[in-house]
Amino acid sequence: MIPAMETTLPNFFLADLPPEAALSARMIGEACQTLKRNRERYLAGRSTASRVDLLSAVAREWLDGNYPLRQLALAQGPAATGFSRATLASGLDAFFKQLTRENLLVLLQQDLGHRQRLDQFVSTDPEEGQGRAATITAPELLAHVTAGRLPNPVLMSIILGVLTRSAQFVKCASGAAFLPRLFAHSLHQAEPKLGACLEIAEWPGGNIELESALFEEADCVTATGSDETLAAIRQRLPAKTRFLGYGHRVSFAFVTGSVLSGLNARRIVAHAATDVVAWNQLGCLSPHVIYVEQGGGVLPEQFAEMLAEELAHREESEPRGELPVEAASAIASRRSFYELRAAHSPDTRHWFSKESTFWTVIYEADPRFQLSCLNRFIYVKSAAHLTDALQNADAVRGKVSTVGLAAPEDKAQALATELARWGVTRVCPLGHMQNPPLTWRHDGRPALADLVAWTDWEMPDV
Repeated sequence: MIPAMETTLPNFFLADLPPEAALSARMIGEACQTLKRNRERYLAGRSTASRVDLLSAVAREWLDGNYPLRQLALAQGPAATGFSRATLASGLDAFFKQLTRENLLVLLQQDLGHRQRLDQFVSTDPEEGQGRAATITAPELLAHVTAGRLPNPVLMSIILGVLTRSAQFVKCASGAAFLPRLFAHSLHQAEPKLGACLEIAEWPGGNIELESALFEEADCVTATGSDETLAAIRQRLPAKTRFLGYGHRVSFAFVTGSVLSGLNARRIVAHAATDVVAWNQLGCLSPHVIYVEQGGGVLPEQFAEMLAEELAHREESEPRGELPVEAASAIASRRSFYELRAAHSPDTRHWFSKESTFWTVIYEADPRFQLSCLNRFIYVKSAAHLTDALQNADAVRGKVSTVGLAAPEDKAQALATELARWGVTRVCPLGHMQNPPLTWRHDGRPALADLVAWTDWEMPDV
């Protein structure tokens, strides 16, 4: 194990090379071929149980404050990722707490119907009654093309690949390999032979020479990014290669008026602040807008003011961190627009951190959905009811990932059903938007089952 706080790591992965090192198509192709050979030697024969135990053991390490790689992540992560130390600590804790043996086994059972489906032919009760069994074949080489700075989707992709016994090549966005690289090193430390079946690299998107070399070797490519990026990747893949694309999605929250009374209103506001602060509101699961239903004990405008107070408190305990100049400029420009609008209309109000862009709350009576510039810039909008909110979010219908819901227990199911029928793929309690369970079906699709191929065996009558 490396000493605590060491500033360099062994050169196990392409992402460990110095920045001036140039990658070539030949290097990518040779790396892929090595990964496939290593998989055949070290990974293809490993039982599902052993891989589950390994992943849960690595997760426990990451939750230990004395674990050197965690210390390295928190020490160097702010400069490398733009997230503050507190944001990194909170986000890593939330992610790795989910990665337990029990949760991994539930994921296997949920997506594949049986925990041993990857090891041998097995039957569920209905299959056994029909004289059938099935097993699963995973891709020999998985290639992941990732986007953005948020680490959780990349880490989850790696975990799924380990569960399926696939060799993996992870292509990170330029400047975004820091945390995936540390996670890869943690796997290598726990089991070097498994680490030899994983590669981490980064380069700017659109490098056709490097990506073509990767796509030619991969059996399955997963990609996250804009719809345009996904379409471009799909066109360049060989016909034999399976493609799983996760396009741009947005999320919002809905708060019923009936939960906003007394001390409970403060609790709901705190949950909303948690969703805005988590990973600095970046990623598809963070809210752009919080719709607040009219007629409750707290008016939507008052909710916005209370949220601003809570975000100010959170900045003290979990600071956002500094932004690139262009991101900070976008927030400043957007603030100026609403400052002018608020000066001329009582239907708009705004609150923001003074002499910084750390947080911003915009209240508008107009319920039309707005895209936030993120980084703790949140809209609060008034809505007569959920149907009103959905009608005003019609422009993003079909693109909504998650809705954070605050509603009384006797109304929650009806509201969740309305959201599902409108097209939302995940409804969760407010305060949990950026912390989906391990078994979450990304974009409404089963995470493991999407990656694999099935073989059915119709057994002869005895």
